[in-house]
Amino acid sequence: MKYYIIAGERSGDLHGGNLIQALKSIDTNSDVRCWGGDKMQKAGGDLVVHYKEMAYMGFWEVLKNYGKISKKIQFCKKDLLDYKPDALILIDYAGFNMRIAKFAKENNIAVHYYISPKIWAWNQKRAFNIKRNVDHMYVILPFEKEFYKRFHFDVDYVGNPLLDAIRAFEPNPEFKYRNKEVIAVLPGSREQEVLHMLANLKEVTKKFPKEQFVIAGVNNLDSELYGNVENEANIDILFEQTYDLLSHAKAAIVTSGTATLETALFKVPQVVVYKAGKISFAIAKRVVKVKFISLVNLIMGKEVVKELIQEDFTVEKIANELQMILPQGEKFKKQKTEYEELRSILGSENTSQNTAELIIKNIQQDSL
Repeated sequence: MKYYIIAGERSGDLHGGNLIQALKSIDTNSDVRCWGGDKMQKAGGDLVVHYKEMAYMGFWEVLKNYGKISKKIQFCKKDLLDYKPDALILIDYAGFNMRIAKFAKENNIAVHYYISPKIWAWNQKRAFNIKRNVDHMYVILPFEKEFYKRFHFDVDYVGNPLLDAIRAFEPNPEFKYRNKEVIAVLPGSREQEVLHMLANLKEVTKKFPKEQFVIAGVNNLDSELYGNVENEANIDILFEQTYDLLSHAKAAIVTSGTATLETALFKVPQVVVYKAGKISFAIAKRVVKVKFISLVNLIMGKEVVKELIQEDFTVEKIANELQMILPQGEKFKKQKTEYEELRSILGSENTSQNTAELIIKNIQQDSL
């Protein structure tokens, strides 16, 4: 069978790569055309567009680049019709993918959505649009199944793909800090996120001169972005070694996103930070309907990790919270205990395999 898969960011590429491997293990004659990244290509996907060309963050940033995004949408529509897949598989990336879902539905292409857009966070009525344009939804957060029930849309909870990714992780025996505990800094995979994090990091590290801070750098960004901290005595940067870093970290400072859940699954106490552009944040503040922004707190339904957002994202507050989650701090053991509960809530592993089996089963049933 033929599959057309679209992922528009780094985490989607990771999960898309694992999904392609699972699909190919079941459907050995599969042909996969995709938008994504290196992991999806390595797994056997024919890569059309790299997510580096599509990584825009925030309302204002998307608006500024609307012309580029519009051209990508038009190209995608034509490419989809030319390819004629048995299934279109969308991975998160709501702004782009929901437009493609509507187009595909209008053109009788089956739409499968893996990793739901975070519509429960704002404008929840978009669930009606998803129900109308998506044939099958596979969700990765336990509360999402109940959320969609409110809109009379039956979706499948398939587990969380990070469990698969972490289970498959093989530690590097030559990792630079294998004999030393460090403080991990995960600034995100988008330019704006990294710039906001590093703006405060130097001042934070000065308050912990005996600690070694290690930044998880990513190759999809220009290495010069990290330049203003490279010469600091207790700050190091390691590229594409995030899981090795988390497996040796005693605490972490993490930009909100998928990395907050990854950090929790590695049982590393963390403080979550986030800062957006002023216009984007002003818009988000008016429309966001959830109490928390980190996946850890959202899944648990309570504050497990501290979130320092926008005006709270200051050197002093980061330093104070970091002190509390270090091994001698008052929150260190408590966070680790609550991480165990979080892991239990997420349930079984084999998410990619579960999803691939359901996709193939649904394609076959729909064709009857």
